[in-house]
Amino acid sequence: MGESAWLAERFEAERPHLRAVAYRMLGSIGEAEDAVQETWLRLSRTDPHELDNLAAWLTTVVARVCLNTLRARQRRREEPFEIRVPDPMVSPGGPDDPEHAAVLADSIGLALLVVLDTLTPAERLAFVLHDMFGMPFEEIAPMVDRSPAAARQLASRARRRVRGQAPTPDTDLTRQRAVVDAFLAAARDGDLDGLVAVLHPEVVLRSDGGASHTRHSTVIAGARTVAAQATMFGRFSPFARPAVINGGAGVVVTAAGKPLSIMAFTISGGLIVEIDVIADRDRLRRLNLTAFTA
Repeated sequence: MGESAWLAERFEAERPHLRAVAYRMLGSIGEAEDAVQETWLRLSRTDPHELDNLAAWLTTVVARVCLNTLRARQRRREEPFEIRVPDPMVSPGGPDDPEHAAVLADSIGLALLVVLDTLTPAERLAFVLHDMFGMPFEEIAPMVDRSPAAARQLASRARRRVRGQAPTPDTDLTRQRAVVDAFLAAARDGDLDGLVAVLHPEVVLRSDGGASHTRHSTVIAGARTVAAQATMFGRFSPFARPAVINGGAGVVVTAAGKPLSIMAFTISGGLIVEIDVIADRDRLRRLNLTAFTA
């Protein structure tokens, strides 16, 4: 095997891990793929004999690429209150390929990705690399131009925010599905009390209609308010197809062979604590939803 083929083989072996890092850093499937591709391009221009630990080098490079992307995203974000639900990982019944499984390792939910979006780029990098992938702060510090102690503080601040804002989801997918089914049935029947019964009193619903449809992008909270909103769209319940979204129960709503929306539910203590909806037609087209529209 030639050196270039050997290097490509080694990179492919690391690709699932790199995609997992990039997805957690960026919350965007497309940007994560771009970051991994950029990492490969940088590797192809590097003498592999100069690398003592290829896996660690690749992780460092993809993290730096993601950090630059986050900083650029932060600079161009003009509207501080824009609503953007991170890209979901959607499967009909569960992860069925190795790369999908790698990205879904530890069942990182959309609720957690939403909180990660509130962190500074440096906080997000420190938290993701240390808390999710076990990288020591001595290796993280140079990426953010901080001392190891300062990098530790970045991760600590991020951890406090995550613990304070990201709910801990239930892990039993079958029970999650039963709660979601009860929600959909109550919405279809216009059963306000039935909806409230499966919603946490402080439930939050985020609806991302896309940057060009800001009037359709909202955040509402409270069981009664969310239940009233759900009854308005109950007519779509029969078109909701079960899905596993970032390791949790969700649905893809389709009509006439086209996806209308994705709904991801975060369930904790047997109640729905968060609902994240993507109704942005452009983003839906970019996601692989053929299994739901065939």
